[in-house]
Amino acid sequence: MIDRTDPEGAIAAAAKRCSNWGRWGADDVRGTMNFLTPEKRTQGAKLVRRGVSFSLSQSFDANGPQKGWRRRTNPVHTMLDTGTDAVTGVQGFPHGLGGADDVIAMPLQCSTQWDGLGHIFDHGMAWNGRRADKVVTSLGDAVTGIETVADVIAGRGVLLDVGRVIGADGELPDGFAITEEHLRATIAAHGLEVGTGDIVLVRTGQLARVRRNGWGDYAGGPAPGLSFTTADWLHRTEIAAIATDTWGFEVRPNEFEEAFQPLHQVAIPHIGLFLGEMWDLEALAADCARDGVHEFWLTAAPLPITGAVGSPVNPIAVK
Repeated sequence: MIDRTDPEGAIAAAAKRCSNWGRWGADDVRGTMNFLTPEKRTQGAKLVRRGVSFSLSQSFDANGPQKGWRRRTNPVHTMLDTGTDAVTGVQGFPHGLGGADDVIAMPLQCSTQWDGLGHIFDHGMAWNGRRADKVVTSLGDAVTGIETVADVIAGRGVLLDVGRVIGADGELPDGFAITEEHLRATIAAHGLEVGTGDIVLVRTGQLARVRRNGWGDYAGGPAPGLSFTTADWLHRTEIAAIATDTWGFEVRPNEFEEAFQPLHQVAIPHIGLFLGEMWDLEALAADCARDGVHEFWLTAAPLPITGAVGSPVNPIAVK
């Protein structure tokens, strides 16, 4: 049970129970990605049967959900060279050569993305017991930058379609807290086992709903998501990462009377868990519902942006 009046105490207790500090040595920078070993990756590769693939990324364009919270905006895409420039002959290339070039400006967490281990701190402490000011400065994350896992995130993916199993009409309502019991019921319904090194995808159905009704408060507003009480499950199962189709991974409003993303505060700096947000699981979920297979090969490498605390990603699931 949660004491809704005491987020501080609940976070401290969960952090103590679920801490992975020192588990892989004092110098570790990969957290739960250490569970995703070459052996686990080999096992995941064997899940490719049909060769059908699914992009799990939302679009990166000006029509996204961001509204400027904490200076997060939608991507701004600008052309540097165009076909018009080529036709008018102003590009300066010889023998009729022309071309197009472009640039994009965006926050790294404005669409489908990974949270890195330098993204969230607990009382000024970062992953593995380091002081946050010794990890992330104005120059970026000098210790656990997202580039440290750029070659790691590929392996067995499992889809937990909680929306279809637990929800009405395939979707969970905003504010629905997904408990360990819901996760276990979904795993059983799919005939799965979830454990060490898995990359877990949780579909709530919220993205399908906002696509029908408009973005609304998708970026930061009420949403279904994981209950704070799942911290122990996230730790105990030894999964490598978890991603959802929502903006914030955990249920919103959060389960305490006054709190902001308390599960993040345990999962990232203490468990060392990589969190994915705003993933598009709709096409994959529909296929899984048709063939009953909810496991697949998944590759979801972040861009190796040196010192970044998160990264855009275009995850690819292959069945």
